[in-house]
Amino acid sequence: MADWSDPRATAARYGAQAGTQDAAFDAGLRSYMLSVYNYMASGVLLTGIVAMLFSRGGIESPAATILMAGGPLAWLIMLAPLGFVMVLSFGINKLSTGAAQALFWAFAVVMGLSMSTIFLRFTGASIATTFFATTAAYVGLSLYGYTTKKDLSGFGTFLIMGVVGLLVASVLNIFLQSSGLNFAISAIGVLLFAGLTAYDTQRIKSMYAYVAGTDMMGKTVIMGALSLYLDFVNMFTFLLNFMGSRE
Repeated sequence: MADWSDPRATAARYGAQAGTQDAAFDAGLRSYMLSVYNYMASGVLLTGIVAMLFSRGGIESPAATILMAGGPLAWLIMLAPLGFVMVLSFGINKLSTGAAQALFWAFAVVMGLSMSTIFLRFTGASIATTFFATTAAYVGLSLYGYTTKKDLSGFGTFLIMGVVGLLVASVLNIFLQSSGLNFAISAIGVLLFAGLTAYDTQRIKSMYAYVAGTDMMGKTVIMGALSLYLDFVNMFTFLLNFMGSRE
């Protein structure tokens, strides 16, 4: 008897096709997330190298000279990373994949210039300890966001509102110079960006189903890497303020 007359054979064929499609989707998802993490980790590494090189020489380093002198160049170095983030976030649809990649690497370099002062304010040992602690926490949080079946989207609005409040408090403390408020900002900042790490990982993972096989794939990888990069750097910075030993 022919196979087509047997419903079990038809079901088996459909099951095989579905299994093949699922395997292809999972392989594509793994490749997509690996690309995101590779960009993110490379960006963090580039930022660290630039920050370390720019701060070499201590108080006689280019970083110390420019920032102590103040003026437009110092403000440009401090605010330039925000400009790159805004261009990427609001102009990504108009950018080519190559342009988005170039802006991401330029952002990582400028961020390194901006973060170079941490090598002037904190001991090398505390920077290294904080970096490895942040990395360990980050890997665990991102793994949770990738594997959990719980929908974390409900936390997104709360976390983003928390970040806005944190920015307001940070600006306010520039004038108040309160050590207690600075301690609270650092502690809350660590918690907020820990939550954002898990949330962003799940959000980036879910985006794959919409961009797989489209022209947006490469740009989505860059934007995902940018989000995870910002989560890592901010968590590291707040944790360093919280537990770092100053020079």
